[in-house]
Amino acid sequence: MRCAVQDGPKRVTTNGDSERPNVARLFDYYLGGAHNFAVDRAVAEESIKHFPVAEMARTIRSFSRRVVRLCAEEMGIRQFLDLGSGIPTAGNVHEVAQSIDPSCNVVYVDHDPVTVAHARTMLRDNLNAAIVQSDVCDVGAVLRDPETRRLIDFTKPTAVLMVGILPYVSDEPAGVVARYRAALCEGSVLALTHLTKDVEPGLVDQLLNLSSEMGSALVPRSKQDVEDFVCGLKLLEPGLVLAAHWRADGELPGTSALADASTYGAVGVI
Repeated sequence: MRCAVQDGPKRVTTNGDSERPNVARLFDYYLGGAHNFAVDRAVAEESIKHFPVAEMARTIRSFSRRVVRLCAEEMGIRQFLDLGSGIPTAGNVHEVAQSIDPSCNVVYVDHDPVTVAHARTMLRDNLNAAIVQSDVCDVGAVLRDPETRRLIDFTKPTAVLMVGILPYVSDEPAGVVARYRAALCEGSVLALTHLTKDVEPGLVDQLLNLSSEMGSALVPRSKQDVEDFVCGLKLLEPGLVLAAHWRADGELPGTSALADASTYGAVGVI
């Protein structure tokens, strides 16, 4: 595990990529991270003027932190697979889990080479955390990757986090969820969030437009759609609800009602 005190954030070389905004670096900026460039900050600040995307990012990250704490503190889980992780920036899975038990193993998965380069730089001193460059929909490739096999034993309870990634899965997302579920043993956890279309259409449309401009397609889904993903799991209370309110204990990370209402969240036990 890395030392708690560091000289400063590790940096990845830009190799010319500083001229193009990147979705993962945008979210890093929204979350208060240091792994972003001027072009990302400019796009982020412009987007914030029009809709509460930063608050939405913080809502999702807050949900993730609560899930990881629950898994590590109350359920004794010591293995985490974070799918579509983006840059493991402020409040990331390995920092939360390893603050509870330094032996916790964390595998991040992302397909974007820029994101992976940043993450590998950040994680290079942490033997219990790694990132796999792969499409999360290629479940076999993710599970067979040497880093996954090194850090995760699927015969033991594992927490699979699908936080913020499913709206980017346009083709049979329920099948993708089911294939990860099939790899998990009893006592494992699957946690997910999903952008909802059951909210003011203007907010969703603006987010879809921003994502399209960044070269990514988002698919918002209804609560019924998300219920299908978790069918058969034992959902922890309070079930499938707005992510901002899932075991928040009065902690609402955003100040915007639209941001709080934009995303569903649920945690299920195998």
